[in-house]
Amino acid sequence: MSEATESNPDETAESKTGKTRELTGIARYLAVAVAVIAGVYHVYTAGFGTPGAFINRPLHLAFVTILAFLLFPGRKTDTEGVPWYDWLLMLVSIPSVLYIAYAIEFGTLASRSGTPLTRDLVFGAITILVVLEITRRATGRALPIIASSFLLYAYYGRSMPQPIIHRGYTIERIISHSYLTTEGIFGIPLGVSATFVVVFIILGAFLEVTGIGDWFIDLAYGATGRTTGGPAKTSVLASGFLASLNGSAVANTATTGAFTIPLMKRTGFKSKYAAAVESAASSGGQIMPPVMGAGAFIMSSWTGISYVTIISAASIPALLYFLSIGAAVHFRAKKEGLEGMDAKDLPNPWQLLRTGVHFLIPLVSLVIMLVQGNSAMKAAFYAILLTIVVAIPRARAEEFGRALTNGDSATIRHLGRNALAMGVAALERGMRMTITVAAACATAGLVVGMVTLTGLGLKFSTLITSLSGGSLIIALFLTMLTSIILGMGLPTTAAYVVLAALGAPALVDMGVELIAAHLFIFYFGIISAITPPIMLAVFTASGIAESDPWKTGFTALNLAAAGFLVPYMFVYGPQLLLVGSTTQIAIGAITAIVGVLALSAGTQGFLYMPTNYLERTALVIGAVVLIAPGLMTDIVGFAIIAAVFLKQYAINEPPETPTPDVAD
Repeated sequence: MSEATESNPDETAESKTGKTRELTGIARYLAVAVAVIAGVYHVYTAGFGTPGAFINRPLHLAFVTILAFLLFPGRKTDTEGVPWYDWLLMLVSIPSVLYIAYAIEFGTLASRSGTPLTRDLVFGAITILVVLEITRRATGRALPIIASSFLLYAYYGRSMPQPIIHRGYTIERIISHSYLTTEGIFGIPLGVSATFVVVFIILGAFLEVTGIGDWFIDLAYGATGRTTGGPAKTSVLASGFLASLNGSAVANTATTGAFTIPLMKRTGFKSKYAAAVESAASSGGQIMPPVMGAGAFIMSSWTGISYVTIISAASIPALLYFLSIGAAVHFRAKKEGLEGMDAKDLPNPWQLLRTGVHFLIPLVSLVIMLVQGNSAMKAAFYAILLTIVVAIPRARAEEFGRALTNGDSATIRHLGRNALAMGVAALERGMRMTITVAAACATAGLVVGMVTLTGLGLKFSTLITSLSGGSLIIALFLTMLTSIILGMGLPTTAAYVVLAALGAPALVDMGVELIAAHLFIFYFGIISAITPPIMLAVFTASGIAESDPWKTGFTALNLAAAGFLVPYMFVYGPQLLLVGSTTQIAIGAITAIVGVLALSAGTQGFLYMPTNYLERTALVIGAVVLIAPGLMTDIVGFAIIAAVFLKQYAINEPPETPTPDVAD
């Protein structure tokens, strides 16, 4: 495994996205210097405290702006070198981004009661344009178009149709609200990016650069490789773990997929299926605690629910999602007669644990500190320090000790340079990965600002309630469609923020638990990464697998079918979010496990043996019936599923005409 992934994960990811430009000369040195300074700043503030919001957030955005103009070309042809106009944009944008810190912390804005001067509005207008531009470069056109639409909506409010009409606002008011308050660009989304998100991304970068991430993948490979469909199960485990840390379905698909997809193809899986497994698992990694792709931190800041409560509530639904994908892989492999790999071709998991169990220390310390009530930033700070410590190989430590004893200055300098290079590489990679998230969060702040300014959130909630006729299931369906559509093409953090402002209030007004409403939109915002027509994770995986992206996309939906079922299950049965007694939680979990296993069997066309159309339909119906809470529906759902299993077990031989796969 190591040979397949250690070459350069950055190159793998970038070659698949085709976005970042190759830097040389002064531009390269500047990018590294800014990334390292920014990384050191954020790690330091994670451990020793951050300055005020209007110091920390503009500084964070300034770092990201410099890196975005250096690394992301404005045009497809600007892939080599930084053109003069990007240097000019950088020089103009930085004073505008940082001006707000001076105006609020050291200037006269506070004494003017927030009344903007001409220079405030000029710098604000430039900053809005800069944020939209760096977001376009880093994430594509979708989010800037959405944000621009909201800005136009705020201005042309009087011309809007019912029920979204409002009185309209002047350009000065829109700029002031977006730039001079914490309800716009420098609002909660960017605040979370400048604190929790960036430090966890840097932690993930240290895990990758030091090789600890590879160790986890090898461990998953060794543990599952010999089982039926082993390589695909490795993809599920490894992608789920790493995507939880890096927060990007696309980046994770590109890096881990470079290893797992070719391996799945070599062991008999079709190209489209291998790509579908990787993209579905990488997307689902963002619902996996403890990091959840930084979503848990934003959700905590948005709802006021503690971080520990959120990751605890998300644990059972996340396990159900990955259980369903793992089961789907198993059923498909059984159906197609795909066996695991020989033990001699696999790393020994027990040997890996014996020699690398210390690699678990940073993550164990992270979880312990979070459970004990420490801040997420402090926990991540110590996890980074422990990662650096445990990543030093024993041989290197002994070599360094001998060099100190013998006064071997050449060896000391060599080992020191290696350690320094590792730290620089991790900080640079971490800040590179932060650009997309931070830019998206800043632009999402614009959307949220316009929602609060115009009252659109309340109007949207009223619209959902009206269209649903008071029916919760219809309201959930409409919110699901909205979440998928708005989430297409957007980074997870941006998608969640937009949906939290629009979709969640309607569900809460209809009696849905606050945490259930936010997790509901969060899940479907994530699933949009594998939902046609945008499906960014699928396009990335298809490029690696050389498969048809549309067939891959529908196969990924087939695999992740439980992702469409689980959110409904925890809305109707909040015990899956650990709400209720121990008995209620246990019964709810058992019911849900049976439901997702039945759904996986139904979508893959195999249970105890290949299934026919009637059996597949019955399994899906049984799974859906288990959504509704209540003893009677549980009995009916269990009975339908049990009937299919007992029928197959009694026959004990394959039917003459098994049904084809839905995605084929």
